[in-house]
Amino acid sequence: MSIFESRPALFDKWLMAEYRRRDDFTALVVLVSIEGTAIDLLRSTFMNVIGDDMRWREMRDLLDGSGVKWNGVAFFPVDSITGPVNNDLARSKLRELETALREDRRLLNKGHFFDRKGRRMKVEEVMH
Repeated sequence: MSIFESRPALFDKWLMAEYRRRDDFTALVVLVSIEGTAIDLLRSTFMNVIGDDMRWREMRDLLDGSGVKWNGVAFFPVDSITGPVNNDLARSKLRELETALREDRRLLNKGHFFDRKGRRMKVEEVMH
């Protein structure tokens, strides 16, 4: 095991802090493929986060079940004062997010964007 793998992934720290701040919540999830300077949207869904015991390895295994080869994932917590939102609202928010991301991939930075190792990432504009 490498030294990096024995340390908690940054995803783990984010999830614990997000849970402390919000308690149970709904997160929109977007899987992407990154090749060079291109970012392709692959799959999206929403999930209700109940507790903070999910760790990066478990989340990565869950995301791998999507059936697509991904190397980036962004989580967008849905603002709510009552915990997780109902499925209809989550679907509506997800459609809005997908539409916005098709127009501007930099919006991935508005969420919590991670690579396959659970490390933070950021989209930066490339000047041609």
